[in-house]
Amino acid sequence: MKLNKCTNCNVYTFKQLCPKCGNNAKNPNPPKYSPEDVYGKYRRLGKQFK
Repeated sequence: MKLNKCTNCNVYTFKQLCPKCGNNAKNPNPPKYSPEDVYGKYRRLGKQFK
């Protein structure tokens, strides 16, 4: 069981869908740090397009 946070209304829940609005709930924790940063290139490219 993991705690999730709704991306729309910021409600915390244990379910994948928000009980308040029905939107997707995602893990609020950042990804673990890795010195190799295998996906760093893609993460930085994604930030440019936001």
